[in-house]
Amino acid sequence: MEQVQTTVDGLRAIELTYRPLRDISSGRSISYLSRTVLNTPGLGTIMPETFRIAAEVSKKSSELFPLELTQLVRAIQTLGESDRVFNWISLDIPASIIQSYSMTALTEKTCQQFSVPASSICFVLPPQLLTEKNEAADENITRLRQLGFHLMLSGFGEGGAQLLRLSELSVDYVMLSPYVTQQIGKNERTDQAINSIINSINDLGYEPVADGVKNSAHAETLYRFGCNFCAGPLSGGYQTLDELCE
Repeated sequence: MEQVQTTVDGLRAIELTYRPLRDISSGRSISYLSRTVLNTPGLGTIMPETFRIAAEVSKKSSELFPLELTQLVRAIQTLGESDRVFNWISLDIPASIIQSYSMTALTEKTCQQFSVPASSICFVLPPQLLTEKNEAADENITRLRQLGFHLMLSGFGEGGAQLLRLSELSVDYVMLSPYVTQQIGKNERTDQAINSIINSINDLGYEPVADGVKNSAHAETLYRFGCNFCAGPLSGGYQTLDELCE
């Protein structure tokens, strides 16, 4: 990855877009999940599933994350000024960042600088934290919770996730992998397994969030299983900040 530029052809090099997180029972958008795309001179727009890997390998995540965080808090300010009501907006944290002892100081300082409350941000943790125990990551997670930030573990239920490890993580939300939600209705045993996953998350005191929900039948099943929040095609796709403000 080349050195990050501020703008590319008039676009931000780092561009956050946002999709709604809905309360299943009311249908209301209560929060927003952000996604970062990278605009490059030669390769065009690169999706996070591609550039995140390169950024981790090349150790560029430490340069990208402050730009993402700054853009996020500015978006929170802008939405607040437009009277848009929401609980929080999420931001993905790469593994190398959550394992850095300096990240909590950076997030706290940035929020203070822009007068944005910590409770308006939900940091999304990568699923590899379930298999890669790291003392610095655990300490940062605890500290972020103490400062008032929300935390969500992503991609749960796929690839042999460990419940015992999950019980050690101090998070607010656990997002089910889209793979899990797409199996709803496949057969009775599959539905029983998904119900068990959701029950386990609730039993640990976390709030389950379903991603990749495509239709109301799946949302109704998830709600019956004890999952109150969903994101995906049924809830709406990604929008720019300008589109949200409209």
